[in-house]
Amino acid sequence: MHVKKDDVVMVNSGKFKGESGKIIAVYPKENRVIVEGINMMTKHMKPSQKVQQGGIIKQEGKIHASNVLLYCEKCKKGVRTGVKFLEDGSKVRYCKKCGETFNK
Repeated sequence: MHVKKDDVVMVNSGKFKGESGKIIAVYPKENRVIVEGINMMTKHMKPSQKVQQGGIIKQEGKIHASNVLLYCEKCKKGVRTGVKFLEDGSKVRYCKKCGETFNK
């Protein structure tokens, strides 16, 4: 996948186009991600050991990974990324527009 947990991404299509947030969870087998504050859904919960107070709870839903782009601080928008190898042999992702490398 082109994104990882804790990356800041921007949604590029669908109901939440133009919004950005941090990735909370990644599901590579389903090719989906959960982005903080995006695709909020309501879930009806019964009181249990985990959830002391039952009721209606808002939580993030999954979004397809193809609908998000990594957010570049320099370009101030979602950008396509590439992969390149540094001199020490480590692999990094970089912005295809400005060439800035992303951490991790």
